[in-house]
Amino acid sequence: MNQLLDAIAGLANACEPLPGIVTGGQPTAEHLAALKRAGCDVVLDLREPMEPRPYRAPDAVRAAGLEYVNIPFGQGEIGDATFEAALRTVRELSGRKRVLVHCSSGSRVGAALIPYLMLDKGMSEEDAVAEAMRVGMRDAGLMQAAVDYVRRKTSR
Repeated sequence: MNQLLDAIAGLANACEPLPGIVTGGQPTAEHLAALKRAGCDVVLDLREPMEPRPYRAPDAVRAAGLEYVNIPFGQGEIGDATFEAALRTVRELSGRKRVLVHCSSGSRVGAALIPYLMLDKGMSEEDAVAEAMRVGMRDAGLMQAAVDYVRRKTSR
C-alpha cells in the first residue's frame, strides 16, 4: 500500500515515477491534507503564477503544513534555466523528502522529469520519454525541449 499515491487518488495522471515522488495534475485542498497525513513534505508546483486555480496555491499548501516550491513551466518555449531549476530541485529533494510534483494536468511534470531520469537515473532517451508519457506528458514540444536540454548538457 502506497500512502502517497493513495493520498492523490482521483487526481489527473496520479503516478509515482520515483520512490517518494508522486506526480499529477492540480490537487484539491483535500489532496493536500491527505498528502500531509501520508507524510508528504513538499509540493513542487510547475504552473505559472497567473494560471487559474481553485485556490491560492502557496497559501493552501502552507496551510496544509507542506513546503511550497514553484518553478513555472510556461505553455510556450521553456529555456535551459527552467530545466536547470527543476533538475536542481528534484536532485535536492529526491531521497530526502516526499514530494508531489504537479501542474494542471501532469503534462509539464513529465517534461520536467526527463532530464533527471536521463542524467541522474541513467535512463535512455526512449525510456525517459516513455516514463514521462506514463506520468502524463502529452505535448511533443515539451518532450523535445526536455530532450534537447539533456543533449546540450551532455555535449559540453
